[in-house]
Amino acid sequence: MTRNKPANKARANSTQKPTRIQREKTGAILEAALEVFSRHGFRGATLDMIAQKARLSKPNLLYYFASKEALHAELISGLMVKWLEPLEKISAEGDPVAEITGYIVRKLELAEEFPRESRLFANEIIQEAPRGKDTLNGHLKALMDKKVVLIQDWIDDGKIAPVDPYHLIFSIWATTQHYSDFDTQIKAMMNEGYEDRFSTAKTYLINLFTKGLRL
Repeated sequence: MTRNKPANKARANSTQKPTRIQREKTGAILEAALEVFSRHGFRGATLDMIAQKARLSKPNLLYYFASKEALHAELISGLMVKWLEPLEKISAEGDPVAEITGYIVRKLELAEEFPRESRLFANEIIQEAPRGKDTLNGHLKALMDKKVVLIQDWIDDGKIAPVDPYHLIFSIWATTQHYSDFDTQIKAMMNEGYEDRFSTAKTYLINLFTKGLRL
C-alpha cells in the first residue's frame, strides 16, 4: 500500500502560530522596510537595501515576504488603520469646534510620533497610489463622505460657520502632515523654535481653525 504523502511543508507552516524568532524577524523586516521606503520611495527601494537594514540575507527576507510589493502592501495596510483612526473619532455627539480641533491635535500627534509612516503615505500618493487605490476608493472615501455629511449637518444646524467640508479636511491634512513630510524644510527655516515646533503648531492651528469655525 502506498503511504500518504505529507502535506506541503510551507502550507503546514502557514497554519502554525509564528514562533518568537519568526515574530522578531518579521518585525525587524517591517521596521527596515519602513525606513527604506520612507527615505527612497517604492521605486528607489530594493530588497537588498531592506535586507541589509534588517541584517538578514535576501533569501531569509524572501522567506517572510515574497516580494517588495508584498512588503510595501503590509506597511500600507497597517498604516491606514493608524491613519484613519483620528478621522473616525470625530463624533456627532460632541461640540463641533472641539471635535474638529481635537482632530487637528490627533493628526499633529501622528505627524510627531510617526514621521516615517507619514512620508511613506505621501510617497504613495505622489506616485498616484498604484498600490493603495483600493483603500483610497474604499474605506477612506466612505469615511470621508460620512464626516463631510456630519460637518455639513453642523453647518446647516448653525453650529459652525459655513465652510466647504472637503476643503476643511484637506486643509487639516495639509497643515498637520506638513510637519513630518517637510521636516527638513522646517528645520532649515526655524531657529531655536524648531524643538518646540509641534507644541507651537498646535496652539497656532487650534486658534486658526477655531476662529474660522466660530459663528
